[in-house]
Amino acid sequence: MASQDTQNQDPRTAGPHGFTAQEQAATGKEHEMTPAPDYGARSYKGHGRLTDRVALITGGDSGIGRAVALAFAREGAHVAIAYLQNHDDAQKTRALVEAEGRKAELYPGDVGDPEHCERIVAKVAQTFGRLDVVINNAAFQGESVQSVSEIEPARLERTFRTNILAMFHIVRAALPHLKPGASVINVSSIQATNPSPALIDYAATKGAITNFTLALAQELGPKGIRVNAVAPGPVWTPLVVQSFDADRVASFGENTPLGRAGQPAEVAPVFVFLASDDARFVSGAIIGVTGGKPL
Repeated sequence: MASQDTQNQDPRTAGPHGFTAQEQAATGKEHEMTPAPDYGARSYKGHGRLTDRVALITGGDSGIGRAVALAFAREGAHVAIAYLQNHDDAQKTRALVEAEGRKAELYPGDVGDPEHCERIVAKVAQTFGRLDVVINNAAFQGESVQSVSEIEPARLERTFRTNILAMFHIVRAALPHLKPGASVINVSSIQATNPSPALIDYAATKGAITNFTLALAQELGPKGIRVNAVAPGPVWTPLVVQSFDADRVASFGENTPLGRAGQPAEVAPVFVFLASDDARFVSGAIIGVTGGKPL
């Protein structure tokens, strides 16, 4: 009888099916989610691919941002964590990075404010002495709607300020500090190409992020700076419980070809690849992590 191949894991059963029905107000808190998202504490193993590099991660307190922060720390990077206001989640992420022997600093505040973005980058450069990777991950996703008429101007402005305008502000501030070999990684979404009417404002920003990424890659390539984007599908993060009703949360992600939602830990390795020298000829790419749903 052939021995069981322990190296191959069925992707359909690698993560949970179904979640506890729950809702949260914006902004969602990871420490209140049931079950807690998997950010890779037990699974991610580093290989020194980012030793002594410095990464700035917006929205780094929770969700995909936390998983990326931990993965980067295990690859040897120091991490600057920008976040809005969930201090408990941010402190947890900081502790995870520091437990790996890497430096971590927290920068609370609204990245939709261009002056705040300039302050963040200036402090990172001063504290760490360099900036090698910029990850534009911060996002706002409002409650799902039945009609575009439900989206008030204040919400629309917040969504665009947080999701796409902040990327312009962060990149503008970071450019003087980025040297050849540096990397910018933006977070788009399957919503960019397969938009849900219930998330029309969020989806519109993700389409803009894709185009921002493609254009910026052409501008910065001649300077030796690579620009790419990761486009997640349904992933179990605080955005889910702040946007959908309890019944929708309970079945979240079951419509993917793999039959389940993804976990932040399953997205983070793509960021490591894009930030590392293994991806030195990859720029202007939009990489989907969607459970089989086409971009």
